[in-house]
Amino acid sequence: MLSEKEENFIIYWEKVREKESTFRHKFLAGLPMAFMFGLPILIFFGIVKIFFPSWFTTASHKQTEIASAEWSAKFMQLSTGDIIAALVAVFIVILFFSYFRMHYKWENNEQLYKELKSVQKKERDAALQASNIS
Repeated sequence: MLSEKEENFIIYWEKVREKESTFRHKFLAGLPMAFMFGLPILIFFGIVKIFFPSWFTTASHKQTEIASAEWSAKFMQLSTGDIIAALVAVFIVILFFSYFRMHYKWENNEQLYKELKSVQKKERDAALQASNIS
């Protein structure tokens, strides 16, 4: 026998399943969580670029003990293209995460809905079987 919570879920999911199955809804509904996922990465890039521009070269000198500081500075310096490529990559990850997180959530709800409908149908069939016998 289905609980009240499960029956309420069936009613809810029958109302919203078509609307939530669209690409647009999945994408837009997942954006807030995706930005929460990507925002720390973007903030990290900004902080390092603004406040610690020589951080990469300083760290590499201490680890590798390179005698030529000029060569290391040229090698480890981040160009604008590198930063833009990293930002574009983070933006693509945000878009990917946005859609597929909500798609995964929709699939879980859909599977639960089908399982509950199957249980509901079995209960209904058992009740009809019992009423036909008596």
